[in-house]
Amino acid sequence: MQITSTNAGSDTAAYLAAVACAERRALHSFFDQHVIEDEEIGYITIDEGDYGALPAQLIDRVVHTVPGKMDDEI
Repeated sequence: MQITSTNAGSDTAAYLAAVACAERRALHSFFDQHVIEDEEIGYITIDEGDYGALPAQLIDRVVHTVPGKMDDEI
């Protein structure tokens, strides 16, 4: 998910939308969902499982993390 913003008010809206997306995705994932801040495109949500160990350049831009909610233990 990519959310682009142009002013302070939309920055908050974009951040909250990215967090909401991460929370929805976490319900169906074993992996953490990260909200990443990008100066050019706003906020994006990524699944840690897509990247394996996150590179340092991404870790430095993480502004929120939602733990994965799926659990295969019975």
